[in-house]
Amino acid sequence: MLLRLAFNSDNDFRGIHFFQSLSGPYNKLFSFGKMSLSRLNNPHLDTMSSDFLYHLNINVACSQNATDIEQQFGDIRVICTGGTQKRMKELAIYLRPILGIADNSEPVDLCESGQRYAVYKVGPVLCVSHGVGSSTFSVVLHELLKLVRYAKCEDVVFLRIGTCGGVGVEPGTVIVTEKAYNGCLENVHEFPILGRRVRRPAFFAQDVVEGILGVGNQPKDSFEIIKANTMATDCFYEGQGRIDGAVCEYSEDDKMKFLQKAHDLGIRNIEMEATMFSSLTRKADVKAGCICVALLNRLNGDQVTITMEQKHEFEQRPFIIVGRYITHLLK
Repeated sequence: MLLRLAFNSDNDFRGIHFFQSLSGPYNKLFSFGKMSLSRLNNPHLDTMSSDFLYHLNINVACSQNATDIEQQFGDIRVICTGGTQKRMKELAIYLRPILGIADNSEPVDLCESGQRYAVYKVGPVLCVSHGVGSSTFSVVLHELLKLVRYAKCEDVVFLRIGTCGGVGVEPGTVIVTEKAYNGCLENVHEFPILGRRVRRPAFFAQDVVEGILGVGNQPKDSFEIIKANTMATDCFYEGQGRIDGAVCEYSEDDKMKFLQKAHDLGIRNIEMEATMFSSLTRKADVKAGCICVALLNRLNGDQVTITMEQKHEFEQRPFIIVGRYITHLLK
């Protein structure tokens, strides 16, 4: 492991850069060409001489010729994201043998100094925590998209791995999202920019959805994986129609009618990120996919009643699917 400290021109500390120097089969196994993501639908990036990715605490000292960033991150092919640091650390450990990396050491959080998001690098894969909801996820997603641009990564695929509430599916079912709906059951991500509401289409690339399903669904599995639509809300309680929050101004019957309406639209799970994630990656012309496991069936109640052992086992299911998909991508 090599550590590099980055300073700007006035010697003010601006961040820490890490990169792994791996020996053995790694270099032969993951040898890719490079293709710059020259545009991210932001022409202002071309005029910037440097770019401090503040929330990751990564300083791109020369954004027009970021050779140091390319050395550190240029081999990245897949960026996996998930809510918690613990889950992403576990994913990094899980992926090591799949990627042929013999390493039993404790994974290093490359962005620990930023004290916001955790980033683990395992071969050509980054495992990044994004917190809860679209607001925290959008911050790190913007900076990750810029990072792969500066690193001149080729054909990067972004994946979100998480848990969710099912809608008419059994707990433990893995859902791969096709279309993402907001809390008003619209197939868009809506948010204000410069005082006006902007609505962007929210769906994932079909080849990514089918690719995940193609390798992820195997007869030996003890669980079901389906493709379906997802509702993403800005609130875990009222926004998702729960009646167990601190405030509730609707009835159980109102809730059930809403959930049935969602079910009629092909929505089979509810979480808090899919609309933003799908719309922003599409706007950036980057392929992405969302794989979540249901912890409960919301048509049967609002409380998670599975044991912690069951929860841990369910959380491993998206790992299995993503491991197979990454293996497929890197062939």
